[in-house]
Amino acid sequence: MDVSAAEHAVTARHLSRVWGLPGTVLGRSGWPPSGGQRLHWHWNYWWQAHLLDTLVDAQSRAPSPARLASIRAFTRSVRLRNFGRWTNDYYDDIAWLGLALQRVSALGIDVGPALAAIDTQLLSGWTPAAGGGIWWRRGDDFKNAPANGPAAIFHARSGNLTRAQAMRDWLSSTLVDPGTGLVWDGIRADTGELVKHIFTYCQGVYLGACLELSAWDDAARTVRAVAEHCAPGGVIRGQGGGDGGLFAAILARYLALAARSLPEPEAATARALVLTSAEACWSGAFDAPEGPLFSAYWDRPAPALPLPDDAPERDLSVQVGGWMLLEAAATL
Repeated sequence: MDVSAAEHAVTARHLSRVWGLPGTVLGRSGWPPSGGQRLHWHWNYWWQAHLLDTLVDAQSRAPSPARLASIRAFTRSVRLRNFGRWTNDYYDDIAWLGLALQRVSALGIDVGPALAAIDTQLLSGWTPAAGGGIWWRRGDDFKNAPANGPAAIFHARSGNLTRAQAMRDWLSSTLVDPGTGLVWDGIRADTGELVKHIFTYCQGVYLGACLELSAWDDAARTVRAVAEHCAPGGVIRGQGGGDGGLFAAILARYLALAARSLPEPEAATARALVLTSAEACWSGAFDAPEGPLFSAYWDRPAPALPLPDDAPERDLSVQVGGWMLLEAAATL
């Protein structure tokens, strides 16, 4: 595995100026890009948040002045492309960006106003409906793990342990299946209906919240549940393109943290899940111009070029996901 090759492949194919403006850079949402994707008209706020987070992974692994300058430009460009705002109506989106910007701040880049805006909006999303938690988006009746999990991690890392603990407690009591230990997607506040879809990233963000709050038993249970139900053959299962292209990699990010935090045997289980998935992802990549093209499903090879128009491997989410997985493996 060559994580630097993964970085080069994703950045060379996807990073480009916003509207042609000097000093800007974001990730094109597709490759080969359509006309609209070349101009960044196709805007995936939370995909960009994970691309930024993975750029920070790379900077932590191999510090570079050039990459640091790109991270600085990228951070400014998010606000520019979001028409002068740091937030949007989706609490999960802004929690993801908040987590990335917390790490950007640790690199010495001033993102204080952005973090303050995100913190304010996340705090405002908490209501007593459905027993607590924050909404998926403003004006909706749905509360879910993809919003509450990263928000809990964000608040824990901000030092607001009271809110972080309340969010983790709500997730534990509302969305954790007592039979399997897996985390369901969410609950409709108006009816109390549980939406019991099992998405890999829901497991990841709940695991991350448990780790931040030293809830070791719940974290260990989640690792065991993932190994049993979400990783056939030891490879974290894929969930297609679009938003699903990031789901498995988000889980891998927090499994890597678990591998360095939990006692045995769960630490070894988490480590094996990340490394086995990374080996499969790398060995299944197609040797494309600029470097590896990752499959949307790590347990099968990526398609050869030219890609069909509907191939999930065109999506920025899928390619960032493969790179994020390899960065997670590199920490182990």
